[in-house]
Amino acid sequence: MCGIVGYIGHRDAYPIIVKGLQRLEYRGYDSAGIALFDGNDINLSKTKGKVEDLKQKSEATISLEGTLGIGHTRWATHGIPNDVNSHPHYSNSGDLVIIHNGIIENYESLKKELINRGYVFTSDTDTEVLVNLIEEVQKSEGAKLGKAVQIALNQAVGAYAIAVFDRKKPDEIVVAKLGSPLAIGIGENEFFIASDASPFIEFTNNAVYLEDEEMAIIRLGKEIKLRKIKDDAIAYPNILELQMNLEEIEKGGYDHFMLKEIYEQPRAIMDTYRGRLLAGQSLIKMAGVDQHLEKILNANRIIIVACGTSWHAGLVAEYIFEDLARIPVEVEYASEFRYRNPVITENDVLIAISQSGETADTLAAIKLAKEKGAFVFGVCNVVGSSIARETHAGAYTHAGPEIGVASTKAFTTQITVLTLLALKLAKEKGHFSTSRFHEYLTELETIPAKVEKALEANPLVEIIADVYKDSTNCLYLGRGYNFPVALEGALKLKEISYIHAEGYPAAEMKHGPIALIDEQMPVIVIATNKGHYEKVVSNIQEIKSRKGKIIAIVTQGDTQVRELADHVIEVPETFESLTPLLTTIPLQLLSYHIAVMRGCNVDQPRNLAKSVTVE
Repeated sequence: MCGIVGYIGHRDAYPIIVKGLQRLEYRGYDSAGIALFDGNDINLSKTKGKVEDLKQKSEATISLEGTLGIGHTRWATHGIPNDVNSHPHYSNSGDLVIIHNGIIENYESLKKELINRGYVFTSDTDTEVLVNLIEEVQKSEGAKLGKAVQIALNQAVGAYAIAVFDRKKPDEIVVAKLGSPLAIGIGENEFFIASDASPFIEFTNNAVYLEDEEMAIIRLGKEIKLRKIKDDAIAYPNILELQMNLEEIEKGGYDHFMLKEIYEQPRAIMDTYRGRLLAGQSLIKMAGVDQHLEKILNANRIIIVACGTSWHAGLVAEYIFEDLARIPVEVEYASEFRYRNPVITENDVLIAISQSGETADTLAAIKLAKEKGAFVFGVCNVVGSSIARETHAGAYTHAGPEIGVASTKAFTTQITVLTLLALKLAKEKGHFSTSRFHEYLTELETIPAKVEKALEANPLVEIIADVYKDSTNCLYLGRGYNFPVALEGALKLKEISYIHAEGYPAAEMKHGPIALIDEQMPVIVIATNKGHYEKVVSNIQEIKSRKGKIIAIVTQGDTQVRELADHVIEVPETFESLTPLLTTIPLQLLSYHIAVMRGCNVDQPRNLAKSVTVE
């Protein structure tokens, strides 16, 4: 959940690390720190607050010299956000310095043992325990740093991505990974370390992504040495060429990354189906599916596991798979899946959805399903991520980097991939005629242009946002394919504006939530003209009779709902199964504008981080 950055080479480390931390701030932003080694001394600065606070403090208080350094931006797990608990952390001797993303679950027992051996702790973190454990191994076993890290990690239980250096070895950094992402950028006699590739993309496009339970000894003038933490076996680095570019991780003139990413959705959806959707040939090509088609086609059921926004995309997929491909689907919270002893068989297909490809609970669900013999298919955005490596097959969304903590283009591109998969299976199972299949593919090709059209409602949405920006509660209603969109809309509002919001199936309003409705309660209703339209209109009438305020998302040209609603936002017409790709757009914009008007930090909402890499 935290972001880590490191550098060793011939450049000044400080500007690289600070810029890298700013790019990783989406991973955590309640405190930050940096340690630089100038050849003689370690200069350390850390503070509660954002990376900008760290930058100001560092430039005023420490020497910024040095070509070796590590930095950290934190999402607090052990210990409240303050200067002392911020990373990096020293060992007792002051020789070792560490940064850590993850949780050491048995830190209390390790800490007690170290205290018995005379160690003193100044912070409340598990990370300070780990760095002193490494130092104790060095002392007691006479081990070099790399070996000491390996031995210490074999005693630790939990998840981690770490980078540690020893002031006595200024040409070396040791890194290791289990459950949290870690990339090593390889330049000309220089190395970069980061939670993802964004901190070093302008310096090199060559990177190694560590696998779980791997560690690397990075030395200047030498090749990276990879070893397995458990058994000391040699591992061989797989150097990948990065596809990311610098422009993709900058704001590009927008006020916030979230707004930029909302407006990127037409291109992102097109990039997702580019090369896969061949409407002219009535063909869908998906390599990860084609290679395992019989396994997927013959599945007794599909189990979808995900968290947050990805879970909502999975709910949309449930409607799509069952409606179009006639395959039974169960959608599970990944965080609950492995704790309820689920029934999984060799005839099941598990689809794991995650923007980052690093979500800890989703990875745990994947491992459980594989142990039970299920076929596992991954849907993620980040090339080389853990889910991409752990699954049997999969499909990337190709959405490009998503920096805003509240996911937007991740949602629509995940739905796009899952729609392609469902359509392909439906055709293979004989549920679609050639003409109907061609019609669907042709319509899907029009979605980017229709999303562009939906975005034209932005000025109207901003006006509506101004009316409701001071609300304390909000209700979202949808039916069928748009029930998950109601859930997603409510999540977006609460994530970034801190207004309490709930999503419900429209018909469930009468089973409790209707008691909340009065003239102070805004109700957002998704009322497109496809599927259950008349029933949704009846729900709107019930709200109006209780003086609720109606914001309706309707199909272009609608007149019936317009007469009832206080505000109407139109989206273009499309097939019912494709409406979530359009109806979600005004809900994203509404949340964005309300949050901005309330003075909230849209890209970095409180208490949240982009990638949940710990339980």
